[in-house]
Parts: sequence; C-alpha cells; structure tokens
Amino acid sequence: MRLSHVVLAALFVAVVLVGIGSCSGNSDLPVSAGVGPEPTLPPPKKTLLPTVNVAKAKGWNNGQKPVAADGLAVEPFATGLDHPRWLYVLPNGDVLVAETNAQEKKLKGLRGRVQKSVMKRAGAGAISADRITLLRDADGDGVAETRTVFLSELTSPFGMSLIDDRFYVANTDGVVSFPYIDGETEIVATATPVSALPAGELNHHWTKNLIASRDGKFLYASVGSNSDHGENGMDKEEGRAAIWEIEVGTGDSRLFATGLRNPVGMAFEPTTGMLWTAVNERDELGGDLVPDYMTSVVDDGFYGWPYSYYGDNLDPRIEDQRPDLVAEALIPDYALGAHTASLGLTFADSTKLSPNLHDGAFVGQHGSWNRKPRSGYKVIFVPFENGMPSGPPVDILTGFLDEDGNAQGRPVGVVIDKTGALLVADDVGNVIWRVTRE
Repeated sequence: MRLSHVVLAALFVAVVLVGIGSCSGNSDLPVSAGVGPEPTLPPPKKTLLPTVNVAKAKGWNNGQKPVAADGLAVEPFATGLDHPRWLYVLPNGDVLVAETNAQEKKLKGLRGRVQKSVMKRAGAGAISADRITLLRDADGDGVAETRTVFLSELTSPFGMSLIDDRFYVANTDGVVSFPYIDGETEIVATATPVSALPAGELNHHWTKNLIASRDGKFLYASVGSNSDHGENGMDKEEGRAAIWEIEVGTGDSRLFATGLRNPVGMAFEPTTGMLWTAVNERDELGGDLVPDYMTSVVDDGFYGWPYSYYGDNLDPRIEDQRPDLVAEALIPDYALGAHTASLGLTFADSTKLSPNLHDGAFVGQHGSWNRKPRSGYKVIFVPFENGMPSGPPVDILTGFLDEDGNAQGRPVGVVIDKTGALLVADDVGNVIWRVTRE
C-alpha cells in the first residue's frame, strides 16, 4: 500500500526536525573511497526520503578558530561580515568579498516551510546583503583595518573579475560591469548589462561564478542546475548545469561545457592554462554517491548530468534517457568525496605558503547535508604534477565542526592573496580566515 502524500510530507517534516533520515544517506565506505581519479562507485541506494544530517550553524566563540595543518597558521583577516561567500583579490592587494545569499522568496506548502527550516539550521537563511565589500590591509599586518562598501544594490552577487578598467560581477540573473579606477574603495557608477544568465522564479542553484580568460577576451560564467536530477522537468534546465563563454567585446555568449550539475569554483591551472571547475554532484543515491569532483573543462564537453555520472553510469531515476549524450559523457579528472559540497577552487602560485604546497589546488568544502557521517567541512589541497592531480588530498583547515557536530564555520571561497597567503571565506562564522606559513 502506497503512503499518501500527507503521510509522506509528515515523515519528511519528522526527518528534518529530528535530524534523522532514511538509511539511504548512511555511508558504507569512508569518504576517501570517493576521492581520486578512480573513485569507488557502489550501486545506487533507493531512497524513500532524503537523509537530512546538516550540521547546525553555531558560529565561533571568541578566540576560537579552525585547525591549520602542521607548519601552517590561521588567523582572522576580517570578522563580523554578513554571509561572506566569494573572494577576489585586486591587483593592488585589496580583497573583495561578496556578502550574499539567495534572493528571498516564498516557499510554498509544507515542503517549502521545511526547506526554509533546513536552510536556517545550516546558516543559509539570512536575507542577502547584496553587496561587495572591500577589505584593505594597508599596514601589512595580516588584518584588514579598512572596510568599505565597494558595490551595493546588487542581486545575489557572486563571481567577480577585473579586465583592464572594467569590473565585472555575476549577479544571479546576469553579468554586469562597472568602470574601475585602481585604488578606489567604492564604485558609484551605474551597472552596464553584459550578458543575461538563466535565473527566473525557480532558481535552485543561485550562485553564478565568473572568471576571465588570460587574454581578457572572454568571461566564463558557471550556472548550476534547477534540480537534483532533472525532476522539475528538463524545460526548467535550459542553459543550466553548464559553463557559459561570454565575449567581452560584444556580450555574445555560447554554451562552453554542459552536463555539470553545479559548477561553482573555477580557476586556470598554471602549467597548462586549462580551465578547471569544482562541481557539486547529485544527491539521494546513497551516502557514497555521487562524488563531487574537480575537472579540466573541455570546450563543447558534456559531463553526464542528469542522465549519467562519471561517464556512462546511468542515474536509475531518469526515465527518458539520452544514450546519444551518455555515450559522449566525459569522465571527471578527480573525485572530491561524496556530498562534500566542494565549492571553492584556486591554484597555488608560489612557495610562500609552504614548499610542499606550491603545485596544486586548494578546495573549500562547504560540507554535506544528507550524509551520515558528515563529509566535507574543511579546506583541502590536491597536489598536481604536469598539470594533473598527482596524489591524495591534504587537509589544510579542519575543526569547522565542534565536538557535538555543530558547524562553527563552513568554508566556501578560497583565494591566494598578494603575499601568497590563503584566504578562506567562512559563511557561517562570518569570517575571512588567512592561512600563512607558521
């Protein structure tokens, strides 16, 4: 006998409120099994209800901070921010931080109320500040003593890029630009539209990242899907789960790569010049599926979503398969663990942080919401050699979860500052952490 929708809704509420889910989210394997160039991919687990095991957002007590790896030290660069998500370093060393969140919307019905409760528990329920803040460390002591509103009245801003004398921002609904003067602490000019991005009333993955090509001729904008596996209808996925290429001079755009469920972090690998992205894969196939990943991005490449994952591994929930696309699906280069929510991505560019951390990628793992035990909630370093990952990841910052499993912080964006230090945006602790050599 099938359960009624009312009973299912009630069960879902119970799952959320008491933090207990179906066994489908319980992991049978360690997180490490889903890490590396050839992750273990067990059979999918069918789910009646999603496991909800998000860490309750607590924040840091006075004097508390993450735990840095041996040989490294961590201190706050700026505190008291409003949901800082993404970072950008200007040529003069000033640090820009996007204080941002999803646009407020009415979540309908019982499920909507539950979703709102979950987001609040995770520390994502705040109204978006919709601004970019400039942080300046003029005296070089590793702490930003100057804080100004660089841009305001934006719409869930996220990605940022500077090309010559134009500053570009990826709002949730499109890319805009502003005139930029070196050293200025505020932009008051009106935004110039550059290119629209998929958004609308249903805007499930609202974060739109942005990176400029090395020659400054193109911008690359990442757009996440509108669902977990296309369950809202593929008509809602037009132009999504993709990276767009935008010609700076004209604003013309095209799909550069597709089948990427939620690509967020983007960076160019220094040796090869290849564009890489960190991708959040789908949920509700069990605690060990599907690993998030980082991968080089091939022009016109298709990476499987929603029909398959890691090449031709079919998602059993998809009824209308596309064997023509699945046959072309590219295998990601490096898995980052199931449900880790790997968002931030930046490459090391010197030996200033550590001689052992000069060739590779730093990844900010925001942390799981539907896995037992939890995964992510840390910053890792993936070593590279000859432009490709060359070994297991190394923990750089841990301790974001306290002894009771509460989230003192959650890392998001990562970037290297002008001194070679690693900056980490923490959207629960409302801190920008600065990691240096001890």
